[in-house]
Amino acid sequence: MGGDLAPQAPVAACLLALAELDSAHTIQLIGRVDDVAAELDAQLRAAPAIPPGIRDRITIIHAPDVVEMSEKPTAAIRSKPNSSMVVGLKRHATGQADAFVSAGNTGAQMAASVFLLKLHAGLTRPAIAAVFPTARNPVVVLDAGANVDCSAEELVQFARLGAVYADDILGRTNPSVGLLSIGEEAEKGNAAVKEAHKLLEASDLNFAGNCEGRDILAGGSTRGPVDVVVCDGFVGNVLLKFYESVPGMIMAMMTRGGVPEEVLAKIFQGFDYSDYGGAPLLGVKGVSIISHGSSSPRAIKNAIGVALRAVERRMVEHIGRRLEHTAMSRT
Repeated sequence: MGGDLAPQAPVAACLLALAELDSAHTIQLIGRVDDVAAELDAQLRAAPAIPPGIRDRITIIHAPDVVEMSEKPTAAIRSKPNSSMVVGLKRHATGQADAFVSAGNTGAQMAASVFLLKLHAGLTRPAIAAVFPTARNPVVVLDAGANVDCSAEELVQFARLGAVYADDILGRTNPSVGLLSIGEEAEKGNAAVKEAHKLLEASDLNFAGNCEGRDILAGGSTRGPVDVVVCDGFVGNVLLKFYESVPGMIMAMMTRGGVPEEVLAKIFQGFDYSDYGGAPLLGVKGVSIISHGSSSPRAIKNAIGVALRAVERRMVEHIGRRLEHTAMSRT
């Protein structure tokens, strides 16, 4: 029931995903059962080409309450224990589902994920990991909005989470980690960034030093490629929303200049957020994927794909082992 286009977009995404996945995969739609069932039936009638048997792989779980996009996260979680957000995450926490995907209230999803799934030992906060297209290979940027203010130690925690994600999901062996700052010199940045630079230099991570905003677009600096970019959630969210606005502006300018739309669409294909679908909330003991509130069916379908890869590659277990190893090496 979450998102600007619910329940139409999540239901359509469910059908798109199941059409691509083998019969071993099933999806649970969590929400007001009459609304969800009516939408599902309508879409099945409107699309007779959907492979047979897909309806049997869908279960509708009743959740009468809805967390609105404008509600305060913690208050909504406390006052609406029967919301689709809480019910869905509880099913994941109790092993009745392998992952959770939502385009609903981001703050509520983060709060409920921490409360129900719990954080890995050694972490103080989770982080949203967003994949950014670059001139080289996509990079993972975190935190993309979960934490406005962060300590140096938390920035290092995010670096460890991002390194596992880059390894498991993007296939980067020994991923290179950059710390976002206002200059490449170690002494540049605010107090938290300068202290984080020292901690990262002393860590076992493949630390590439400070990187600047332009290095994200380039996918690296003169020192080499970067796979993970670490920053606090305030900077990361501003960067994410700015990044998403750039292709549309450039496409509009080039269209006015006479460049054919089909050429532009091909050039900017990798900049479409729906290609990535959703961003995982890293650090919780589960797979919680956060999608844009305005996500299309294609975007949510791809978010389901992100969740599936995280489950199949045991990303959560990998994070736990990495953090445990780090804690042991300190003692």
